[in-house]
Amino acid sequence: MSNLFESAGVDDGAPRPLADRLRPKSLEDVVGQDHLLGPSGALGRMAATGRISSLILWGPPGTGKTTIARLLAGHGNLAFEQISAIFSGVADLKKVFEAAKARRMGGRGTLLFVDEIHRFNRSQQDGFLPYVEDGTIILIGATTENPSFEINSALLSRMQVLVLNRHDDAALEELLTRAEAEIGEPLPLDADARVSLKAMADGDGRFLLNCVETLYDLAGGETLDPQALASLLQKRAPSYDKDRDGHYNLISALHKSLRGSDPDAALYWAARMLVAGEDPLYVVRRLVRFASEDIGLADPEAIHQALAAKDAYEFLGSPEGELQIMQAVLYLATAPKSNAAYKAEKAAKRSAKATGSLMPPAHILNAPTKMMKDMGYGAGYAYDHDTEAGVSGQNYFPAEMKREGFYKPVARGFEREVQKRLEYFSRVRADYAAKKPREGE
Repeated sequence: MSNLFESAGVDDGAPRPLADRLRPKSLEDVVGQDHLLGPSGALGRMAATGRISSLILWGPPGTGKTTIARLLAGHGNLAFEQISAIFSGVADLKKVFEAAKARRMGGRGTLLFVDEIHRFNRSQQDGFLPYVEDGTIILIGATTENPSFEINSALLSRMQVLVLNRHDDAALEELLTRAEAEIGEPLPLDADARVSLKAMADGDGRFLLNCVETLYDLAGGETLDPQALASLLQKRAPSYDKDRDGHYNLISALHKSLRGSDPDAALYWAARMLVAGEDPLYVVRRLVRFASEDIGLADPEAIHQALAAKDAYEFLGSPEGELQIMQAVLYLATAPKSNAAYKAEKAAKRSAKATGSLMPPAHILNAPTKMMKDMGYGAGYAYDHDTEAGVSGQNYFPAEMKREGFYKPVARGFEREVQKRLEYFSRVRADYAAKKPREGE
């Protein structure tokens, strides 16, 4: 099968990037995606039968999406067409569709690979539907974003979504070994620098091979340590887009690590966000929310620690103020947990919606006018401070409504004490309802 340079009309003897020279010639050569390409994997079964269906390949950059699509076309004896949603428009799509129709008349199908398919708008994505449905094209779209959010539901329902893995250490090491074999000499790196290079790649095989090519060109025969490697190569920025899927994945990981009382994991995810350039105040806003949602009255100090982090960061800025954010992360992760306040809020709102506009009981209504007093407003109200316990036990729910228990504290942290108080208040209410006299009244 021709490579990308041959497809572009470049002579085979022309210089080619290392990543292109190492482009797999068969699906068996693709690294890191055994879950899809193995005999029992979805792509492995398609290749074996030669029956290729429309797909969305969802995965990080540099994991082989383009290569896999090109190789699948060969297994299905399909003409391969490739476009990028970034550089292509309606006119380009029309040309591709017309060419595919002509091929179909001649008895051959077309596999259309669309890179960054999520970049097409809704109407452009809808334009694929008739050609996918009538078999004019087999559509394979590549995306780094969650297809659930970025691909039209109508188009998504006609395609199978396959998730490609970020290249792990073993996959990256295999690429380095192949590069050394292609070049004919070992990488000019010591063992620690080799580890650092793989870390720099952050799971992106294409980026790794581009770095390898730079190393062979610039190292000058010197064996580099991690420090020398870092000075020679610019570190790859972590994959993170503040308005897309990675953003929400990391904040979810932070929130769940805090909820799971794992301070080390919580520190790691918070650091990942800050290192990637997230707005520190966004992280703090999530911490404030967490303090109420997952700790609440189990530790009333938690909300103060989160708000103190906000004040400190606004006062100091970066990087000094980020230490207070991390201190808040540690406090929240190690605090006793309770979602009782969160559940109470939800339950109270459900009840409020269900019961409509019920009036408060008359005895707790103010009576600023004679008419209101004559109507019974305020009559029989027991002033709680006049009781020895400081609580009367009267009913404060609407008369037409059965009392509900929204707040159910857990037996952890400060809520253990709150639980004792609520149990006492319940006994006082029972006494009041039974009109039993209590000491001090």
